[in-house]
Amino acid sequence: MYVCNCFGVTEAQVKKHAADGACTPRQIASACKAGTDCGSCVRRIQALLGRDGYPRRDLARPAEPAVAAVLDEAA
Repeated sequence: MYVCNCFGVTEAQVKKHAADGACTPRQIASACKAGTDCGSCVRRIQALLGRDGYPRRDLARPAEPAVAAVLDEAA
């Protein structure tokens, strides 16, 4: 199924780019131009990125609260 009719980008292509690390519509646009012409596909791209574990925020290490770091330094 086509996601971007302007550039002929399919849902499978968007999912492949997402699996390769693109986790925002802007990153998808950089990879295949989808969303850069009329913009009507941007919401569909957002929906695809929100599915199947995208975006991959769970791969990032959770940040330590800044207050805890200050308290550790004071001790």
